[in-house]
Amino acid sequence: MFSKSKINEPGPKPSDADKPSTSSATASSPSSSGSDYKPSAPKPKPPASVLSSDLHVTGNMKTTGDIQVEGTVEGDIRAHLLTIGETATIKGEVIADDIVVNGRVVGRVRGLKVRLTSTARVEGDIIHKTIAIESGAHFEGSVQRQDDPLNPGAKTAPVAKPNPAS
Repeated sequence: MFSKSKINEPGPKPSDADKPSTSSATASSPSSSGSDYKPSAPKPKPPASVLSSDLHVTGNMKTTGDIQVEGTVEGDIRAHLLTIGETATIKGEVIADDIVVNGRVVGRVRGLKVRLTSTARVEGDIIHKTIAIESGAHFEGSVQRQDDPLNPGAKTAPVAKPNPAS
């Protein structure tokens, strides 16, 4: 009998000689034709890059992965998931699919999902698709909803003008 925990267990796999031979496993799987096909598990997502509280970065950062900032950044940050820790200060624009602000941001925030927790301090405009602001969060600036907030040139959906057929 097979179990998921054995399939997904990391480490070396036991050889075929160590496994008991069962003919029912082969007969019940019509797609296996005696080949050595082994379905691969999806690759695990790498952990977020963490910028520790004693780190001070000057310059822009860009990644397709996740970033957790606990220190100070003077520059723009672009990421997939950006978590700004309680001890963090960011002076610049932050752009990400998902942004969680626990610390301080001085600059524009652009994200599909933006969440300001009760310890957040934001001084700047927020451009979002969805937003959540917890009680106790400090925010000075404007809030604007856009369907595509990650595109800096995007405005709200323009009205189509009729095309004269002359």
